Amino acid sequence: MQEQDNPDSRAIRASSRTAWHAHTADSATQRLGVDSRLGLSDEEAACRLDRHGPNRLTERPGKAAWRRFAAQLTQPLVIVLIAAGVVTAGLGETIDAGVILGVVLINALIGYWQEAKAEGALAALARSVTTPATVRRGGHRRQIDASRLVPGDIVMLAAGDRVPADLRLLYQHELHTDDSMLTGESQAVGKHTDPMLEDTLLADRANMVWAGTSVLMGQGSGLVIATGDATETGRIAGLIAAAPELVTPLTRKMARFSNWLLWAIGGLAGLTFTVGLARGETAFDMFMAAVALAVGAIPEGLPAAVTVTLAIGVARMARRKAIIRHLPAVETLGSTTVICSDKTGTLTENAMTVRVLWCGGAGYAVSGEGYVPEGGICHDEMPATIAGAVRECLLAGTLCNDASLRNEHGRWLITGDPTEAALLVVARKAGLDEHTLRSLYPRRDELPFDACRQYMATRHAANECRTLYVKGALEKLLPRCIDQIAHDGGCQPLDVAVVEHAAQAYAEQGMRILVLARRGLPTEAVLNDAAVDRLTLIGLVGMIDPPRKAVIGAIRNCHSAGIRVKMITGDHAVTALAIARQIEIDADRALTGRELAALDDTALATAVRAIDVFARVEPEQKLGLVRALQSCGEVVAMTGDGVNDAPALKQADIGIAMGLAGTEVAKEAAAMVLTDDNFASIEASVEEGRGVWDNLIKFITWTLPTNFGEGLVIVAAILAGATLPITPLQILWINMTTAVLLGLPLAFEPIERDIMRRPPRRIDQPVLDIALVRRIVLVSIMLLTGSFGLFLRELAQGHTLAEARTVAVNVFVMVETAYLFNCRSLRQGFWKQGLFSNPWIWIGTGAMLSLQMLITYLPRMNSWFQTAPIGVVEWEEIVAVALLCSLIVGVEKRLLGNV
Repeated sequence: MQEQDNPDSRAIRASSRTAWHAHTADSATQRLGVDSRLGLSDEEAACRLDRHGPNRLTERPGKAAWRRFAAQLTQPLVIVLIAAGVVTAGLGETIDAGVILGVVLINALIGYWQEAKAEGALAALARSVTTPATVRRGGHRRQIDASRLVPGDIVMLAAGDRVPADLRLLYQHELHTDDSMLTGESQAVGKHTDPMLEDTLLADRANMVWAGTSVLMGQGSGLVIATGDATETGRIAGLIAAAPELVTPLTRKMARFSNWLLWAIGGLAGLTFTVGLARGETAFDMFMAAVALAVGAIPEGLPAAVTVTLAIGVARMARRKAIIRHLPAVETLGSTTVICSDKTGTLTENAMTVRVLWCGGAGYAVSGEGYVPEGGICHDEMPATIAGAVRECLLAGTLCNDASLRNEHGRWLITGDPTEAALLVVARKAGLDEHTLRSLYPRRDELPFDACRQYMATRHAANECRTLYVKGALEKLLPRCIDQIAHDGGCQPLDVAVVEHAAQAYAEQGMRILVLARRGLPTEAVLNDAAVDRLTLIGLVGMIDPPRKAVIGAIRNCHSAGIRVKMITGDHAVTALAIARQIEIDADRALTGRELAALDDTALATAVRAIDVFARVEPEQKLGLVRALQSCGEVVAMTGDGVNDAPALKQADIGIAMGLAGTEVAKEAAAMVLTDDNFASIEASVEEGRGVWDNLIKFITWTLPTNFGEGLVIVAAILAGATLPITPLQILWINMTTAVLLGLPLAFEPIERDIMRRPPRRIDQPVLDIALVRRIVLVSIMLLTGSFGLFLRELAQGHTLAEARTVAVNVFVMVETAYLFNCRSLRQGFWKQGLFSNPWIWIGTGAMLSLQMLITYLPRMNSWFQTAPIGVVEWEEIVAVALLCSLIVGVEKRLLGNV
């Protein structure tokens, strides 16, 4: 049969464009050419499997290992070093060439192992939809691998199942699913089979269930309308794959800085070559001088210093509950200007929690967080007596309840609806255990919750009495109440206006309101909807998914650091605004997904700058919000834990996933994972990120004067027609030993106290500002003057060339050592950091001075490096130059203002 002749084939091909939620169940099955009573035949299922492929996501290949390694060698400075090493080797200078190329190789290996990021997001998505599925085929019920599902299959669902594909529900009985991984909504979602409006948002399509979500309770059956890449989960996988690997602020700035250095070094080398030729030197000698200048002027230790400083930041952040998966993300945190946070599970506990009981005409506050049964019930800030109306309220919530609560390995876990679990937790806080109560008041009959009736009723036996307990929606149960329980447990007239006012006040705080009621019901009475009448109101229960404890303080600190926090959630606007107000996010208004969809790019850019709360947002819209912020010049950190967050996590400058509650999809798409799921850890990570950048700038400010000073010495010698004060091998000795022993200890500098009171760095801010460039030039000139001046002085006093060069080499090292302490703080005196707060500085200084003694006095090293022993007078002159340079820099800091 040709596919173009089969109307079912055309219908299936169009399924991804069809608003299945707007179809009736019969219309949907007819459109896909299947009888819901029989299901597909094996032959038709096989044909459709051939056409559509297996029900799994397409895995895109990651970057090959060799490409990741090669990427380490393509930085401009590294290319110049490779070229210098090759040319030097070709000219017979094997030791010099070996050192240069060895440095390049070590840097590349460190970068490869530290920066290798697993491209596992798509594989994790694929794993999330590979599960067994129960289907009806050929009139028989059977279990197959979910990968063999095809559009048109009839799938049966039960509590505990993971939904294997996108389904249009055909039948359901009390079916509730957990859609939070896709929609961000923390409450269990009740399902039905009725058609809905075509423009209904994904999160509100209650006649659909989605691949990868979980069935919490009830049962049902559904028509497979999409598999594999065509599912909502597959669509998100496509969004992840389409999101580019962004260049971080660090890599952008280091690239610009490297290009600037190349122009400067190239200009100096060209000037050296030209001037030398003009003075009658040979082209070969001038070419070697130019190579020596390039090797001296290029900061060979910079790539290693960047990698090591970032790696140290990674280790520090790991101790503060943040795992970095992509190395430059450490620095990106430090330049973040906006944090876009998912609400459920990130700013909140992702655990419904009873906050208030209203019974007997009074409100009772409930303390405690999540499902841990710790806390209490208070009235007017005093512990409440668990009797009368309060006890009856807790009893009703526990008995009219199908959830369970258990402790596994120190963690409290639930089974069933989170709303019902919250009722068990509040009862335990009052000392009422559900197992004891259920044995004392055994259930004899029930009316399960239904999306149409919007309440649940259970009949219980106690001695000779039969009591009906009911819980449900206010609008359904309050009209059925005729009186209410008084504070002491007796009955009193019902004041509907007072009840409605209390419910409205709690709802405005973002709480979900449940009504609890009861009535006596004779044993012979039939339990049906008609029996749920003439009820006695017990009270109201207000619950919410509460903010995490440390979130408010963390958000305050972010604001003081100049970072805006925006909430982007799939939950309802009222709930989002209520949580935002509690955690001090600007909550004048919320923009919904439907409103976002109506905005053009210009209006969206305006909205993201002005509004901090976005509700009922779908995955593509989260991605669009991140892109809009980036287009406004913001550096965006995006937090989240669900599948629906993954595309935005990857698009953001830094994606931050939750380690405990987060899906594997979110973790793999993120650059950073929080091991404690605590938003407050982000603030600590931002602080560490700023510290990393600070230490990188300190290293660059410290190392560049040496490189420029070496280059200037060579240029000055050529211009003066003098012998080179330092040889290329001596330059390499200075650069490599000082970079490791003096420079790298700067990576261990503690964070300066005021770092979180500074505004974020601007994206267009250069690596070095005018003040630091001025300081680098000043120190470079002092190095030139000190080393070249003492070199000429030694020669004038009749010392040998080797002795004069030894003095010049030691001037560079001693000035670098003294200047190192200036660089411990770029803004104030180094002693304010604490003299011994970084012991590595002292260890490195001691090791460096020891090596200088060896290169100065050890005969073998004298032979290798063309040095010679020098006397006490020469050391006094060297130390005097170093101390003078350090003093001048200190005066410059004080007179010309802080950086």
